[in-house]
Amino acid sequence: MTTDQWKDRGSYFKFYDHDIFYIDEGEGPAIILLHGFPTASWDWHKIFDSLKAHYRVIALDFIGYGFSAKPKDFDYSISQQADLVEELLAELNVNQAEILAHDYGDTVAQELLARQLERHDHSGYCVFTSCALLNGGLFPETHRPRFIQKVMISSIGGIVTPLLSRNSLKKNFNEIFGAQTQPTELEIDEFWKLIQYNDGSKVFHKLIRYMAERKEKRERWVGGLQKSIIPIRLINGVSDPISGGHMVERYNDLISDADVVTLPEIGHYPQTEAPDLVLKHYIEFSEKQTA
Repeated sequence: MTTDQWKDRGSYFKFYDHDIFYIDEGEGPAIILLHGFPTASWDWHKIFDSLKAHYRVIALDFIGYGFSAKPKDFDYSISQQADLVEELLAELNVNQAEILAHDYGDTVAQELLARQLERHDHSGYCVFTSCALLNGGLFPETHRPRFIQKVMISSIGGIVTPLLSRNSLKKNFNEIFGAQTQPTELEIDEFWKLIQYNDGSKVFHKLIRYMAERKEKRERWVGGLQKSIIPIRLINGVSDPISGGHMVERYNDLISDADVVTLPEIGHYPQTEAPDLVLKHYIEFSEKQTA
């Protein structure tokens, strides 16, 4: 599925008076898909229709990403992205949902879990019933950012990011995907198209601030996992140099009764590299909660 075909299936709603892209299809229990940096909800296209056979599936582009607005004067905090998720679910009258998240979306999910733990009154808010996490920086101490990410978050990030190219994206993606599951040229083209949409590369240096936020709010967000009263499963491509096998070890150390599925030879984008396996392990996890 091309990104143009994906866009044609979507709709928009307003958040801080900005247009936010989302797709809402299927029937059954609701599931919200939270994508990663620097891509968009199209990341889920290989499993979306199969999920739709079981669930009402909602996928959005966070503000600053994909087909959503990319304002230059926005903060792009994780808290704001969590607000966006909550407002979209309220807009769609979704009172209960499962979460499937990846990368940046994992951090948004951690904030949503922390909020759910804090609330005594859930009226007006969607209640999350389970959470599955793909590769992401759940713990700042195990996150291994790429060189380009370090440059982007530095004082010269605003100068460097507009100069990024399709070739630099391809080089970095080739390094973080599994050796046997490399992205195709078409996939690189589509990823790059999403990043460039609405002059997206001009706000990259703001989007990348989530790496600093992870350190500042570590206790809150790790606590959201450790204290969670809903089931959580980690599905991890262990060949990922950013948050692969080394992150799994830390997860098992910190999370009691950890539910972890490892995918050998798979890198940072399991839903793109091994969609059938992600689908299998997610549905197994989801159905276990209602058995």
